[in-house]
Amino acid sequence: MKGYTKPLLIIFLVLLADQVLKTWIKTNMFMGQEFKIIGNWFIIHFTENNGMAFGLEFGGEFGKLALSLFRIAAVAGIGYGLHYLIQRKYHRGLILNVALIFAGALGNIIDSVFYGVIYKYAGWFHGRVVDMFYFPIWEGHFPSWFPIWGGEDFIFFRPVFNIADAAISVGVIIILVFQKTYFKEEFKEEIGPNNEIVEE
Repeated sequence: MKGYTKPLLIIFLVLLADQVLKTWIKTNMFMGQEFKIIGNWFIIHFTENNGMAFGLEFGGEFGKLALSLFRIAAVAGIGYGLHYLIQRKYHRGLILNVALIFAGALGNIIDSVFYGVIYKYAGWFHGRVVDMFYFPIWEGHFPSWFPIWGGEDFIFFRPVFNIADAAISVGVIIILVFQKTYFKEEFKEEIGPNNEIVEE
């Protein structure tokens, strides 16, 4: 179990926080209800989506099933990758961030696979993902000359998301920022006493 304790702890804590909050939202709020936490720019807003992270959709019943199955396959792949990284003693930061991504993906799979049955509105693999964090920090208006969206209103940040989405995003962003540190060569080459190359 050496090397697995911290990644497993991160996975457990993210899943616990994600599912406890989603369950509370689902059982204590009605669809579209919201609470303002900090003014008009940090709001708890209950919504659900049939698709991917941040409310993106993947259409139809078949699309929903395909997405759920894809998520399961992806999580299995990430789980194997996490095991691989731990076994080969990769950088601890990389391992912990992959654990974050794994936990976030697994958290949303729980919604997709089980929530439809638990809350009695759909069958297996057809559940909707519960979202609640809404940060409409900046509202504005595109000038008429602006390409595509000229003359339209905009909100930053518009998507509503959950703890699982946040875990995935944080894990990916940190890996991208520190990729040079995480993926540097695993072995240093040194010259031995007989001028041979020694890997350590």
